[in-house]
Amino acid sequence: MIKGMKVALALYSIRDFMEEDFQATLQKVKDMGYDGVEFAGLLGHKPAEVRDMLSAVGLIPISAHVPITELAANPAEVVAAYKEVGCPYIAIPWLDEADRPGHENWDKTKASIEKISEECKKQGITLLYHNHDFEFEKDKDTGEYALDRLFREIPVIETEIDTCWVKVAGVDPPTYVRQYKGRAPIVHLKDFFLSGEKPTQLYELIGVDSDKTEDAGAFEFRPVGHGVQDFPKIIDAAIYSGAQWVVVEQDAPSLGKSSLENALMSIEYLATI
Repeated sequence: MIKGMKVALALYSIRDFMEEDFQATLQKVKDMGYDGVEFAGLLGHKPAEVRDMLSAVGLIPISAHVPITELAANPAEVVAAYKEVGCPYIAIPWLDEADRPGHENWDKTKASIEKISEECKKQGITLLYHNHDFEFEKDKDTGEYALDRLFREIPVIETEIDTCWVKVAGVDPPTYVRQYKGRAPIVHLKDFFLSGEKPTQLYELIGVDSDKTEDAGAFEFRPVGHGVQDFPKIIDAAIYSGAQWVVVEQDAPSLGKSSLENALMSIEYLATI
């Protein structure tokens, strides 16, 4: 816990260890000092099994990243599964380009998100949207960021602001988090190092194809506190905005350490704030 705020780990960060031994890895996360976890799939386990494993190790299930295609295909069943796990939040982790504000499928996507949100509300779950940097393109119709248009046109969902991607987009993370005061229950803490221009191959981990041309610069995800981000200011902004949780996420390990070692480095840094 930092400044009265609880800290969770996005289990996507340590997916290699989760795939090897789900419960033992949850225990290691608890032993590091994390209060809760955010899911990116249940890796073949039944919701009740995951709920019981979390209870056994003493971790709180906070949220789950669930692709919109999965949610839209069977919203009642998918939402019910994460409700059984105990998650109060579900986050849409990204949208394909054609589905984003200002693109051809936006109206259809908006209607789908609203329908999913209705099902979430019915089951006592809050629906969030988790950003990358590509939503910070200026909307050709309104001149605002596509992400801001998304939140303006779909007021039923709340934000899960990923501060790494805000910074990569050239926007100040603390300022942006403060913009959504009262609508930012969870804030993602993610650090990185960038040398030169932003590379072209940032999104392969989420299945988004990228240009294979040589990158102009070097980009590396880093443990929290070991990159370029100003986390004391980000955390102050999260508190100001009413966040209940911050979630540590690192898309890929770095610094010659394993993903679990990186997760430990992050929580050890946060303990110093």
